[in-house]
Amino acid sequence: IKLKEGKMEDGSDGDSYLRAAVSKYLEKWCTDNGYDLNEDGLKIYTTIDSKLQKYAEEAVAEQMKTLQRRFYSVWGNEDPWYDSEKKKVDYPDRAMKNLPIYALLEKKFPNQPDSVAAYFNKKKRMQIFTYKGDRDTLFSTLDSIRYYGKILNTGMMTMEPASGKIKVWVGGIDHKFFKYDHVNQAKRQAGSTFKPFAYLTALEQGMSPCDKFTDKPVKIEYKDKGETKYWEPKNADYSVTYQEMSLRWAMARSVNTITAQVTEKVGWDNVVKYAHACGIDSHLQSVPSVSLGSNDVTVYEMVKAYATFMNKGIKTDPILVEKITDLDNNIIEEFKPKTKRVLSEEIAWLMTYMFRGGMEEPRGTSQALWEWPNLFKKNNQIGGKTGTSSDYVDAWYMGLTKDLVTGVWVGCDERTAHFKNGEQGEGSRTALPIFAKFMDKVYMDPSTGYTYGPFPKATVEITRTYNCPSPQYVRDTSSNDSVEVDSTDFNPTETPEVAEPTTTTEQEVKKDEKKPEPVQNQPATTVPLTKKEERELRRKQRQEERDKKKNENGGN
Repeated sequence: IKLKEGKMEDGSDGDSYLRAAVSKYLEKWCTDNGYDLNEDGLKIYTTIDSKLQKYAEEAVAEQMKTLQRRFYSVWGNEDPWYDSEKKKVDYPDRAMKNLPIYALLEKKFPNQPDSVAAYFNKKKRMQIFTYKGDRDTLFSTLDSIRYYGKILNTGMMTMEPASGKIKVWVGGIDHKFFKYDHVNQAKRQAGSTFKPFAYLTALEQGMSPCDKFTDKPVKIEYKDKGETKYWEPKNADYSVTYQEMSLRWAMARSVNTITAQVTEKVGWDNVVKYAHACGIDSHLQSVPSVSLGSNDVTVYEMVKAYATFMNKGIKTDPILVEKITDLDNNIIEEFKPKTKRVLSEEIAWLMTYMFRGGMEEPRGTSQALWEWPNLFKKNNQIGGKTGTSSDYVDAWYMGLTKDLVTGVWVGCDERTAHFKNGEQGEGSRTALPIFAKFMDKVYMDPSTGYTYGPFPKATVEITRTYNCPSPQYVRDTSSNDSVEVDSTDFNPTETPEVAEPTTTTEQEVKKDEKKPEPVQNQPATTVPLTKKEERELRRKQRQEERDKKKNENGGN
């Protein structure tokens, strides 16, 4: 890419978000080496794959156009700006008062609000973004604020986990109108895409994917500046099943209550520690809700961290530039990624097996991918994790294949604007389709060199049990991924006896290498139990638990 001309050396037309990212990426290098990117005739060879970049941009354009129509349909003539307490927010007024010109006008027209308002309501000709192309219109400043405050945006990045090469960089829907890069500048709540770091910490502390916790009401005590507080996380639909679930199944279904229990058991400080170790550089507040994604992170960080799992536990810093040459093609600099082993190969492999659970476990949250059957030809395997923050403000999907790690975020730049419910705005219905459309295009083009296939087999001995069947489920309580970080008013109508977390021993599950792993085929549709069947199952579970405790106490 010749930055002055915006010309890509790989043959593509270049992308403004990409050019800006490359400039930022090379800022320090230029300072240290005395070069000017715009004046010295340098040729920058990026790691971007022009075909993958094209397919990513197409997938983004197709899905975001659909989502914007959905957003407009949901809200109609109603304003979409509400705070976390469901109170209306006058976003246009707040945004107007934050403009530098507002303070100047107040000084010019003291105690004359009508004069200030007249300026912001004055119509003028301007060009605005639409999915049908740029449109000339007459808008006032307030009209513009209202219009753009309802626009959904996105950020998407794809990298090769082993080489560290960034293959796709889509910073937003249109750089001309939205300069802010949603890959490495925008920090947003990670939602349930952060849960894997809790399960990673559990594995690091000796647990296995088969260890079980119960989906039950949870109340966690913690200290905040010396004050004792309580946190009661909820599943997405505010109900629980009182059912034991393996760690793999709980992560696949994105069960908030179990993730909270795991986090409490392993320590939220440790979850923060391992998230940082894998590649999250942003400051993380160490709080009980950390594993439910209450902290803000970038798409760039999340892709880097997830790539650590796919790279056998070796953290690889992503690279955006391969080499720099002069006009005569003499190499001035070649770039190699920094690498560091942060996880054992066994732990990393177990995590990739956990990610596959989103497709393989009953009601895994990645199973919307079955709408794209081409993704599963030739025994192809896909892992991933959906994420949705509170009030459906942020929607995520992290997708893993044997060769690539992709992160996608979708949401409005204005955080008070969001969908009304999970059916409209959760990660599996907003961000996941972008990943699916992208990979579908990649696989359908053999010339990309990215082929179908299963995840790599373990190259070290796996000493822990991991291949355990999931039992019958009561009902779906957690198909959504909403982060409920402030909920404290849950009072269950009944409190059945529930099991404590259990550890699966080698005697209970035979060595996994003797058991075949499940093939990633579409699971059979399971019909939820009736209320009567549900009560019977709960009674049976409670009786089994009583019998178990009785046997443990010698029959007394």
